[in-house]
Amino acid sequence: MNGTKVQQKSIVLRLFLRYVLEIAYNGTDFHGWQSQLNNITVQEVIEQHLSILLKSKISVMGCGRTDAGVHALQFFLHFDFNESLPVGSLFRLNQMLPKSIAIKQVLSVNDHFHARFSALSRTYLYKATTLKNPFMEFQSLFLYKKPDLILMNQGCIELLKHNDFASFCKRGADNKTTLCDLMEANWTYQDGNFEFRVKANRFLRNMVRALVGTLLELGYGSTPIEEFQNIIMNKERSRAGKSVSPVGLYLSEIEYNWDEYRS
Repeated sequence: MNGTKVQQKSIVLRLFLRYVLEIAYNGTDFHGWQSQLNNITVQEVIEQHLSILLKSKISVMGCGRTDAGVHALQFFLHFDFNESLPVGSLFRLNQMLPKSIAIKQVLSVNDHFHARFSALSRTYLYKATTLKNPFMEFQSLFLYKKPDLILMNQGCIELLKHNDFASFCKRGADNKTTLCDLMEANWTYQDGNFEFRVKANRFLRNMVRALVGTLLELGYGSTPIEEFQNIIMNKERSRAGKSVSPVGLYLSEIEYNWDEYRS
């Protein structure tokens, strides 16, 4: 009897195969990743074209949510399908999708993989510049003057001492906790271009844009380092700086233990 149950379970598991797509997208023309009413999103577009390609209703699960206008250099999603994918699926899907979305690779994984909950870390980049560049109009934040790089990196050192980032979380967000394991935070500068890199196990809604806005105030001298420390400790969003535009924000890297999920 037990042997029959095991056999039935194994048959059920083989009926559905789990696939992962690694994608990149320019978020300028999208209202973020997650599907919503009356607005075009990356998830909606991918589900529509996957469903056409595979001749079946396909729902996908992403590794996270990006806001309207935010870009992704690397983003993972998974979906279940009861057959092997057609030959040439990656090429055909890329031909169908708009130029603002690219499929980088297709992977087959076991059913323990979850694009969101299996992620070990996420890395974001924020790009800003003091140089007017028509080719970066919706790809980088234009700064009216050069902030102090040393001061902003002093702020990053302070951030790495903490794990509660309530001060940088959008009000009304549905976060169960404001604790994050911040692994990396630093600013770099080259030839008029600034880049903020931040890595954590998870991020709160609007957190990176709020961090950038507050660190820029530090770099411009309008917020002393002592006040920056107080902002973190007080856990009040109203004390921190304004969130910057989404144009310079990129989800750049998602880390998984792929060996654990090989099918």
